[in-house]
Amino acid sequence: MQEFGLKSSKSGLEDLGIKQVKEAHWNLSPAELTEEAVKNGEGTITDTGALMADTGEFTGRSPQDKFTVKDEKTQDTVWWGDINFPISSENFDALHQKMAAFLADKKVYVRDMHAGAHSKYRLNVRVVNTQAWHNMFCYNMFLRPTEEEYKNFQPNFTIINIPEFKANPAEDGTRQENFTIVNFTKRMILIGGTGYAGEMKKGIFSVLNYTLPHEEGVLSMHCSANVGEKGDTAVFFGLSGTGKTTLSADPNRGLIGDDEHGWSDDKVFNFEGGCYAKVIDLTREKEPQIYDAIRFGAIVENTRFQEGSRSVNYEDASVTQNTRTSYPIHHIDNALPQSIAEPPKNIFFLTADAFGVLPPVSKLTPGQAMYHFISGYTAKVAGTEVGIKDPVPSFSACFGAAFLPLHPTKYAEMLGKKMKEQNVNVWLINTGWTGGPFGVGARMKLPYTRAMITAALNGELDNVDYVQHNIFGVSMPTTCPNVPDEVLSPRNTWKDKEAYDAKANHLASEFVKNFAQYADFANEEIMAGAPKASADA
Repeated sequence: MQEFGLKSSKSGLEDLGIKQVKEAHWNLSPAELTEEAVKNGEGTITDTGALMADTGEFTGRSPQDKFTVKDEKTQDTVWWGDINFPISSENFDALHQKMAAFLADKKVYVRDMHAGAHSKYRLNVRVVNTQAWHNMFCYNMFLRPTEEEYKNFQPNFTIINIPEFKANPAEDGTRQENFTIVNFTKRMILIGGTGYAGEMKKGIFSVLNYTLPHEEGVLSMHCSANVGEKGDTAVFFGLSGTGKTTLSADPNRGLIGDDEHGWSDDKVFNFEGGCYAKVIDLTREKEPQIYDAIRFGAIVENTRFQEGSRSVNYEDASVTQNTRTSYPIHHIDNALPQSIAEPPKNIFFLTADAFGVLPPVSKLTPGQAMYHFISGYTAKVAGTEVGIKDPVPSFSACFGAAFLPLHPTKYAEMLGKKMKEQNVNVWLINTGWTGGPFGVGARMKLPYTRAMITAALNGELDNVDYVQHNIFGVSMPTTCPNVPDEVLSPRNTWKDKEAYDAKANHLASEFVKNFAQYADFANEEIMAGAPKASADA
């Protein structure tokens, strides 16, 4: 096995089809990679010691340019369609050969790493980068082997990432010059034409979303997770803007991870070894843990300095709104070093309902949990995207549709099964509007939301009275510690009850309309969890 920091003209990458490179640097430290990145002109040091780098033309993922090789292994298992685009084995092989040849006179950075904190389900990943800061991103975002593990490391999935290499769409079967291609048979990901580092992270997440449920019976989840002093694990699902990071970052609970996890029969475990957080408008007051994590060893992407300084101007969106930071999880004080804990006692689906319809807290049956999991609902409001003036419903299957190689019902059925077997509570939490829709009502107060989550975690909602929402059918507690009773029923917070009924029926119809694309594959229990439009709410 290669040693730390090895520089060699012999690549050691022959098994990847890469016969020759100019130089190969193996498993460099963050300090060495920072030096390399600055020397290569890839980045600049900020006043906190973090490395600032740009991703180039692409400042986010390019989901339309992510392909999966369609072959005997995948043709009948992958959910082909608007999420998973097929490409042939022949196109993959040709691109692989071109990329290997491209590296003949290039310096590369090679990293060995793990994905998955559970040793039984761990993926050993080897990545080859042409950019030092990309290799440092992988050091941050994946789990770092021990020195002993490095010596005997055998990869079972590999990534070749060359931003400078561009495809020829007419010849290579891609849509554009940039591409990400996953080959489950050859256990390899090819990435080219884009400098966005997140393609590597989400590429491996997509791999785990296929292998773990399909081959291991482990539910893969796009969620955050934390654990209390008594060992009680909580899982938080939610799309952007729902409060997932804020609500899971509890100083009284240990952080398992903030984005990607697996749920096996015996554990919940983080897939990653770091955090990849948005930093637009970041302040220490709003997000102290993230702010203080941006120090030496961290990376900030597509940010700019305050004029005449090396201090990051987090308000600057001149490059993109999607400015981000990457840092190892140990930069967070209350992070669990082992990134693994017992199965969850409570699961929270977070939604920012801008229609002001959904209850601030409600308990779901297994059927409702599966239905809402597949729906993955939140709402976009004015300011989130160009052209949006009124609330618009937004649905993303399993709160992460872009990363699902299998049909969403597969993940939902696993959730329902585990929920029953392990007696797990699933809660729907509305962090959005109350007393009316966006523009009329008010955003749910954060202290109330925290109080509801705390009550659920402490078992204080186990023995209270519940009433059913007449349209969505979910069970609403009639009382909750530190929350006024009148807040708990959304209809009661509206002055115009008929207007509430109309808006609730409208949102229910949007749920039903969205779910039609999954209905043919959903079982009766899932379909029974659908909302029922009614004149009364």
